[in-house]
Amino acid sequence: MARRAALALLVPALAGCFGTSSSGPKPAALAPLPQAQEMRVLWSASVGSAGEFTFTPALAGEAVYAAARGGTVARLDAADGRERWRVSVAARLSGGVGADADTVAVATDDGAVFALDARTGKQRWRARVSSEVLAAPRIAAGLVLVKSADSRIQALDAADGKRRWAYQRPPASLRLRAPQGMAAHEDLVYAGFSGGKLVALALEGGALRWEATVSDPKGATELERVTDVVGDPVVVGREVCAAAFQGRVACFDAQNGNLVWARDISSVSGVGADARYAFVADERGAVHALDRTNGRSLWKQDRLAHRQLSRPLPLGEQIAVGDLEGYVHLLARESGAFVARAATDGSPVRAAPLALARGFLVQTQAGGLYALAP
Repeated sequence: MARRAALALLVPALAGCFGTSSSGPKPAALAPLPQAQEMRVLWSASVGSAGEFTFTPALAGEAVYAAARGGTVARLDAADGRERWRVSVAARLSGGVGADADTVAVATDDGAVFALDARTGKQRWRARVSSEVLAAPRIAAGLVLVKSADSRIQALDAADGKRRWAYQRPPASLRLRAPQGMAAHEDLVYAGFSGGKLVALALEGGALRWEATVSDPKGATELERVTDVVGDPVVVGREVCAAAFQGRVACFDAQNGNLVWARDISSVSGVGADARYAFVADERGAVHALDRTNGRSLWKQDRLAHRQLSRPLPLGEQIAVGDLEGYVHLLARESGAFVARAATDGSPVRAAPLALARGFLVQTQAGGLYALAP
């Protein structure tokens, strides 16, 4: 039964759609929270629909950047949502935004990459990579790092878009059509791939520092053997952690790739972590808290079953997670108990919530941006 349930989720994932299905499991009803804390909306804005894609906003300094399928890219003040600029790149975008203090980068499903000036929104350059881009670019060490769906990472010069280096793995014959992101930390970039692999590459030159296995493919059929790393790896302290569909959650030594621990939990959204715990929403909608030192289970919240949860975001004493109906849930970090709930615009919150100086930000599939705080 467990394997059949996992495969039921694979079909919409391959189609690039995590929406509800009349033939799938019914999402759990949300029980009233009589003792709930208030969740305040600090500000809200709209950037445009994501279509069937997952768009993640980016924070750089005191600015938030967000994009939409129709080609809109906008800069807003993180504190109050005031819009500083809004432009169109005249292309159909397919993922989130990468940004630092100088550069904003977005990409399309035909491999076009656009770099904009962070202060003005003016287009700086346009380049092309080898295939569609589903995950947000990353900007680090003067590079725009773009991971395309053919299992290739290309590093483009942030100043002029020229290619500095490239890394490629053999693409799997069958894989999730879902964002597989990257995390840059110090002199390395970490990236997950189909087949359950996690790699660390040198930002200077792109040399492979190490490769590790989050999860090995298992099963008799090709569908059963799909085990892709999902979401962005997360770097906390001396460890990097990642999650795989039909596989495991695992943490590794960030410098050498040695396995610290692994747990058999399948996810379609990835893992979040803080100084003590790792948090993951499994494919059935249960949220797990794991001890980051050894992977031991601390609690499990299963009252959000089949609500297609986003990656959990640790926020001090709470954990934030979004769902398919646009609700944002706050769970107690130590127990998993419900603390608060807020409605947005009714469309799915697929992208991971983004921590702000005050509260956090979610972007919905309809293009709503909501800065929330407990």
